[in-house]
Amino acid sequence: MNPIQELIINFQELAAQVPEIIRPLIVMLAGAVPFIETEGASIIGILGGLHPIVAGIAGAVGNFLSVVLVVLFTSRARTAVTNQKKGGVAAARSMERVPAGLGYEGAAAIEETAPAKPVSKGRQRFMKWLVRFGVPGASILGPLAIPTQFTSVILVASGTPRGWVLLWQGVAIVLWTAVATVSFWAALTFVVGV
Repeated sequence: MNPIQELIINFQELAAQVPEIIRPLIVMLAGAVPFIETEGASIIGILGGLHPIVAGIAGAVGNFLSVVLVVLFTSRARTAVTNQKKGGVAAARSMERVPAGLGYEGAAAIEETAPAKPVSKGRQRFMKWLVRFGVPGASILGPLAIPTQFTSVILVASGTPRGWVLLWQGVAIVLWTAVATVSFWAALTFVVGV
C-alpha cells in the first residue's frame, strides 16, 4: 500500500465515525466556504467515503445557497446605497439654497479622499472576462480567478440583475462540480486504486 492509499483509508476511517446522515451536511458546509467551494467540498466528500454523486450534489447545494445569500445581501446593500446617493443629491441641492450662517464655512470645507486600493490580479482577470464574455462567460470562468461568492458580489454591485447572476452562477457551479467530481473520482479509481 502506498502512502496516498494509506492516507485516504485513514481519512475514511475518521469520517466513518461521523453518522452517515451528517456527512452530506458537512460537505454542504464546506461548499459554502469561499476558496473551498464545490470543488473542494466534493473532494472532501469523496475522500470521506460518500458516493461521488451525493458528494457533488451536497457541495453544489452548499455553494449555491451561500451564493444566494450573498446575492440577496449585496442586492439590498446596493439598493440602499443607490437610494442614499439619490437622497444625497437632493439634500446637496437643497443645501445650495440655504444661506451661510455664522460658523458655516460652506464650500471652504473640502473632504480629503482616500487613495484607491490596488486591484488584485484575480479581480483584474475577472473584470477582463466580464468585459470580453459578459455575465455568462465571467460566471463560468470566474472560479478560475476568484470564488463564486466574490464573483457574485462584483456582478451584483455592477448592476447586473439578481436573477441573471443566480442563473449563471448556478450553471457555473453545476459545471465545475461535475468536472471536479468526475476528475477526482476517476483519479482515485484508476490512478490511486482506492
